[in-house]
Amino acid sequence: MNTIRSTLKAVLAAAWLAGATACVQMPTETQQVADMRPQITFEFDRANAALATARVSVDGLEAGALGDFAKGLGTLRVLPGNHLVRVAQGAQVLLEEKVYLGDGVTRSFIVK
Repeated sequence: MNTIRSTLKAVLAAAWLAGATACVQMPTETQQVADMRPQITFEFDRANAALATARVSVDGLEAGALGDFAKGLGTLRVLPGNHLVRVAQGAQVLLEEKVYLGDGVTRSFIVK
C-alpha cells in the first residue's frame, strides 16, 4: 500500500511540475504597428525662453508651442501631403513655409 501511495505521490508531483513549467514554455506573439506619418521638428535657440513660446500652426490649425517640438525633444506628426507650416510670435511671423511631406519623413525647420 505504501508503494502505491509513494508512486501516486510521485506521479502527482511530476504532473504538477509539468503543468507549472508548461505555462512558461508556451509560445508568445508580439504585434506592433509602425507609425509612418511624417514628422515635423524645429531647431531654435532653446536658451531664448520667449522663442520657445512661439505658436506653431500647420495648414492654419494651431498645433502648440514651438518648445513642444524642439529637435530631439518632440515631433509633430502630420498626414502625408502638402502643408503650410507657420511659426508666429504674436503678430510677428518667424517662419512660413510650404512643404511636401511623404511617409516616414522627418523634416526639421530652423527658426531664428
